[in-house]
Amino acid sequence: MSARTEQSGQRVLIAGAGMAGVQTAVQLRERGWPGAVTLLGAEPHRPYDRPPLSKAVLTGGAGSGTTPGSTPGSTLENSFGAAFDVAFDVDFDVLGVELLLGRTATGVRPADHELDTDAGPLPYDHLVLATGAEPVPLPGGGAGVHLLRTLDDAERLRPVLAARQPLVVVGAGWIGAEFATAAREAGCPVTVVEAAGHPLAGVLSPEVAGRLRRWYEEAGAVLLTGRTVTGVRPGGTQPYEVELSDGSALPARAVVAGIGARPATGWLAGSGVALDAFGAVLADDRLRSSVPGVYAVGDCASFPSARYGRRLLVHHWDNALVGPRTVASLLTAGEAGTPPYDPVPYFWSEQFGRFVQYAGHHGEGDEPLWRGDPDGPAWSVCWLRGGVLRALLAVGRPRDIAQGRRLIERAAVLDPVRAADPAVPLKSAVR
Repeated sequence: MSARTEQSGQRVLIAGAGMAGVQTAVQLRERGWPGAVTLLGAEPHRPYDRPPLSKAVLTGGAGSGTTPGSTPGSTLENSFGAAFDVAFDVDFDVLGVELLLGRTATGVRPADHELDTDAGPLPYDHLVLATGAEPVPLPGGGAGVHLLRTLDDAERLRPVLAARQPLVVVGAGWIGAEFATAAREAGCPVTVVEAAGHPLAGVLSPEVAGRLRRWYEEAGAVLLTGRTVTGVRPGGTQPYEVELSDGSALPARAVVAGIGARPATGWLAGSGVALDAFGAVLADDRLRSSVPGVYAVGDCASFPSARYGRRLLVHHWDNALVGPRTVASLLTAGEAGTPPYDPVPYFWSEQFGRFVQYAGHHGEGDEPLWRGDPDGPAWSVCWLRGGVLRALLAVGRPRDIAQGRRLIERAAVLDPVRAADPAVPLKSAVR
């Protein structure tokens, strides 16, 4: 029996209908997988792209075509009757992919080759875990506190922005900055509370991230650092008061928590699927889990990177886009035809009128090298180790990112003098 004939009788079940899940289904068909493919999604909506939720959807600008990966003409109707250009431009019927929406995965029984759901078990021959990540809730939570992860979350926040009343954002990371941007564009007074001493703590060094502080001021947002939220209580002039660790309180129409995300893997308890210290599926270099026949892609999985000599957990759109290619190749072509998964991580963000892109991964021991004036409209920072380009942050310099990603892949050694000159293309600074 040929491999293709054997595959035609096998079923791939994909748990999770976000970018990683949808791309797994698409890649399987594009690579000629002849068997059944079923895509399971917890939300009732047809699969959609998430980046616009913290950008165009909140302000009603979806469909502008500015979001990488968005497809004009592909819409979802929300409860307010507005059409948002966020649905994936994928014809699942033509692909021969079965959609099971509004069904939540609750467990895996590998010995039985069954995925348990809230609507009953589903059989599989190969299972792909693509359940993504879930936002970390604000301790204490309570009324008036919002998260931003799903289309329904964005719908609940649109009337909040439309009220143009004071808002408190907890966390000055990527999501916090993007929501603060949308809120300021909507005309809301905004205060952002960050526990660390600078924005994007844990991502950028104080030297680099400190340059971003003035973006908040220029946009008319107040940034309070070195403080935490200790509680949310009913207010006077506004529905809520947000209590801070310094004893002060902020009036707020609503509170939005953007304090991080964690892999959505709690439902895997008892399955035998190994998780790492962060709760991510412990995938190998071809995104196989510890259980035979079970794979993991996107935000719910960590993988070993030979390039960076450590395991990476990447909660970004590009990882969810490219990881499925490895799993689809493994299932259709086998291990011999599938190279190890070791991408250059990439992320982009739109905040306070700036297009911010980041590629690679940097850590202690990597030396920053500036390209351009960080007080100007366009600049970059390269991180080098022994002259080798390891990571790059670019503000308004997309060419630096395009060239930098390729140079990181090549482990290119840069001439620091030429690389520091913003007029010199990065590719021309290679030694």
